[in-house]
Amino acid sequence: MYGSTEYGGNPYNSGTIFRISPSGIFTSLLTLNNPLGCAYPAAALLLAPNRLLYGTAIGRGEGNVFSITPVGALTTLHSFDDTDGVAPEGGLVQAFNGMLYGTTNQGGTNQDGTIFKMTPDGALTTMHNFTGSDGAFPAAGLVQASNGLLYGTTWKGGANNYGTIFAISLGGVFTTLYSFSGGADSGFPYAALIQGNDGNLYGTAEGAHNNGTVFRITPAGALTTLHTFDQTDGSAPLATLVQGTDGNFYGATFLGGAGGEGEIFRITPSGDLTIVYSFGGTGGNEPVGGLVQHTDGAFYGTTSSGGSSLNGTIYRLSMGLQPFVKTLPAYGEVGSTVTILGSSLNNATITGVTFNGTAAAFTDLGQEGLTAIVPAGATTGPVRVTTSTGTLSSNTAYQVLP
Repeated sequence: MYGSTEYGGNPYNSGTIFRISPSGIFTSLLTLNNPLGCAYPAAALLLAPNRLLYGTAIGRGEGNVFSITPVGALTTLHSFDDTDGVAPEGGLVQAFNGMLYGTTNQGGTNQDGTIFKMTPDGALTTMHNFTGSDGAFPAAGLVQASNGLLYGTTWKGGANNYGTIFAISLGGVFTTLYSFSGGADSGFPYAALIQGNDGNLYGTAEGAHNNGTVFRITPAGALTTLHTFDQTDGSAPLATLVQGTDGNFYGATFLGGAGGEGEIFRITPSGDLTIVYSFGGTGGNEPVGGLVQHTDGAFYGTTSSGGSSLNGTIYRLSMGLQPFVKTLPAYGEVGSTVTILGSSLNNATITGVTFNGTAAAFTDLGQEGLTAIVPAGATTGPVRVTTSTGTLSSNTAYQVLP
């Protein structure tokens, strides 16, 4: 697993990029500094099919987009100059067309932030300048839904200045779907959205006049508040949700819970919430980033403070879920090559691969997983790998593109 720290690292205290194994073997790959032109990476990294990791950094200057190899060789792809945005806090997503998409928290024509697209080698185009009335200060990245549209949130702006949810096409057609009111629906959505297995979008709001909420919104913009935090079960959910292979959503609150330092929660798609873990002390405090589910079935995440040195921790959370496989990318046309990753593939003999039941040709790459060709007749659905020890399914449906 790969990640970044916003601060730390010598001599500039400008952040680092690291690698860590599921057993906890930690390697600092790179310390960001002035000569590299990047500093303060504040978002998760994106692993692209070309095996490069892509990330964003919010300073020095107005912010940057960069790529980095798995062994730590960094290339600055774009430096923002205020006219095209400032502070790309939310990270990147790679869409069906192979382009990278992201947001800047400020800057642009109206100083309210932008949405941009970029080629993998760094040619950037501004797609939308926020105006305030249609949203302002997008703090999180985007998600591409199965309908092809990109969805995101702004922390402020909109009809009531409590933030918005928006959609934008790959061609740049922008729609404000929802403006938070600051009432029962809360406000100030800080985290990115995710699309659930049911096709709806799920997210969190930091909280306007309460402790924050978890919500569901249809792709057309009908919002339902699923849970309102009350401090005892958490406060200020800043982290993006993840849907586990059990169908439940997992997330974290920055504050609240039994120790007052944040907690991890599990919530069903219908809104039943359970506290899984309360932070405090050596386990870490104040989680900002979300959890990720590794192909070993466990969840992994970070805290922004606490731990033995008070500078944050990386943690593992086991919920007893089974291993699975992950496709890279999660979409493609018939005939395209797909990389399939899975920790349980390393010591097993692979005997078959299917795309929603249709058999596919594959090549075993040993420790690097395997590649498969999307077969003729394949339809959108799970990818399954049959091995000498059992069958592993993908955690999300593979989308077969026309």
